[in-house]
Formats: sequence, C-alpha cells, structure tokens
Amino acid sequence: MSAVSPVSRTALVTGATSGIGWETARLLAGQGCTVIVHAPDVASGRDALDRLVAAGVDASRLCLAVADFSRLDEVRSMAARVADGHPALDILVNNAAVVAPERHTMTADGNELSLQVNFLAAYLLTHELSGPLTARPGSRVVNVSSAMHRTASISWNDPHRAKRYSRLAAYAQSQLALTVFSREKASWTSVSVHPGVCDTALLPLYAHEGDSAAQGAERVARLCDPATEVVPGGYYDRTALSPAAPVAMEDRTVRRLCKLAGRLVAKAA
Repeated sequence: MSAVSPVSRTALVTGATSGIGWETARLLAGQGCTVIVHAPDVASGRDALDRLVAAGVDASRLCLAVADFSRLDEVRSMAARVADGHPALDILVNNAAVVAPERHTMTADGNELSLQVNFLAAYLLTHELSGPLTARPGSRVVNVSSAMHRTASISWNDPHRAKRYSRLAAYAQSQLALTVFSREKASWTSVSVHPGVCDTALLPLYAHEGDSAAQGAERVARLCDPATEVVPGGYYDRTALSPAAPVAMEDRTVRRLCKLAGRLVAKAA
C-alpha cells in the first residue's frame, strides 16, 4: 500500500510585491507551499510573480490575488475570490503596510490611510477568510507588526487623528492595533512579529540601515512553520517571544479594538 502524500499547505501573503512580503512568498513556496501573492494591482503582481519564478520558484506554486487595500470593497472581493479558489487556507501573513503622507489622508471609505491599509484591511481580510482558515486544523495568522507599537496609543475618540495628525503616530497606532488584533480569540492561531529593522521601503521610519528583507522574511516564515511552536496571541521580536506593550496585553483593549474595527469596516460595506 503506497504512503499517502502530505497535503500541500496554502498560504496567502499580503503586500507581497516587494520587501519582506516578497521574500516571505519566496521562502514559503520554496518549502512546498502554494502561495497566493497579494498585490495592489495586476501589473505589480505579475512583475512579482515573474521575479519569483526568476528566483527559482516553481510557477505552479504561485497564484495572484489583487486588491487595493485603500478600498475595503476590493478587500472583500479578493477574500471571496481566494475562498472560492482555495477552500482551505493554512497560513495568512498580514504584511501589507504603508506610511501615509505628511498630510492627513483619508480613504474613500472614510478611514485614515495607514489605519485602513495596515490594520483595518487585515482585520477585514482575516474575518472574511474565516471559512478557509478553519477548513483544516493548525492554521496560522501571522501579523507583521513593529516594535514601534510600543510608542503608540490608540486614539479611541479620534482614530483617524483628524484633530492632531502625525504620520508617525498614525503608523505606530496601526502597528499597535495589529499587535492587539493578534490576541483576538479565534479558531486559528494568531501571532504578531517585529521582523527587525529591515532595508525596505519603511526603513526611513526606523534607521539609515538595517537587516536585509530576506532576513526579516526568515523570521516571518519561521512562525508560519507548523514545526515552530508558538504561543497563541504572542508577540515575537525577531525570533524571541517578547512582552508586547502593556496596553496590548489587556483583554479589555482587545474587545474595544475589535468593536471599533468592526464598526469602521461595516461603515464601508
């Protein structure tokens, strides 16, 4: 009797056209995963796929998913397409992130840009994919956060920071929200990770130099591996389990944030 071959895992990586997202897609595909590569538009997505294949990735392991995260209707549509094409999803890497302009910028959905792209889109996508994420045991959601969440506070009465805007504060708030979101009770295992200060488009926020994007991606991919034991809701600084900011550890904050996020994404429906 022949041995049953193991089921290939399926992963979705957001913000996978460059930097840590692209390198994470490359690593996961190299481990035998089918990787859904998220891009904000078709052109950048096809370019990312071409570069992955040129880097040695088997093209049959790659799929493209397109959505502009500054439009929540596109996030919903992408989630529906992913669920239709991939009824079981083993890994979701919420990596997509932007730094908003110096000038306060709102999306068409009525949310501050970095709050929506960096957190609300991840919140919505994760919930919209709850079916595929619960189709097989052991699924994981890895939220690529930042040590900068420690400097942040959530402006509960003005989450879009219209009254007192700073692009840095808005970015840090989005990273804190993503870290807190990792502690929401769910049927899958969620963690957040600071992959290190890496040489990506976000580097100017942190320093003049950093680790390579590939090094950051190795820390993300490690948490996707079922052989790596993780603490549900845990925050990882590179490879070490670390205490998140105290506010992120409060159950009350988790409930309050998810209530706020639910209201903001419902408003855009």
